[in-house]
Amino acid sequence: MNKTFGKLLKMKDTSELMVDLSYSALLFNDKEIAEEVYNLEKYIDALYQKIVRYALTTLSKENMDMAMFLIRLSTSIEAIADSAMEIADVVLRDIEPHPVVKMSIEDSDSAIFKVKIRPDSIFCDKTIGSVGVAAEIGMWIVAIRRDRKWKFGPDETTVMKEGDILIARGPPAGKKKFKKLAKGKIREL
Repeated sequence: MNKTFGKLLKMKDTSELMVDLSYSALLFNDKEIAEEVYNLEKYIDALYQKIVRYALTTLSKENMDMAMFLIRLSTSIEAIADSAMEIADVVLRDIEPHPVVKMSIEDSDSAIFKVKIRPDSIFCDKTIGSVGVAAEIGMWIVAIRRDRKWKFGPDETTVMKEGDILIARGPPAGKKKFKKLAKGKIREL
């Protein structure tokens, strides 16, 4: 049962990341990010199938209410992942999003943007946790591209390097400071 709840938590975290990435793909018209949303959706589907299979074959014999809960919750999370994939699909099919959609994303309480780490940045060769941008300015790094590889959902132990492309999410007020930190224009929080 604990393994199943772990899978459910992975589904939830991945679907949240997919929403951030799909909005990023839409804002930046970035097909590479959109394709990663598709890949993550396949991962979500596999977890979903394992959870439903467990609920139907094993758990339903012991606790029908818990089985129904797991199926309903995992189905809802899977629907969120599918919605994120549909947003990313707009980018992959070269469809221009409606101006109202772009405005709603840009005017939200959470800014999504990307920035490249420059050599003078305080981020260079530091872990996400040691820099403390989440605590200090409310910015969360949701993905890092190094060379041609992506790391999604980096944790506080992830080391940032010169040249990394960061996709971050947080309050619009912190966006400007975060960008200056990444570019080396400010050297302290």
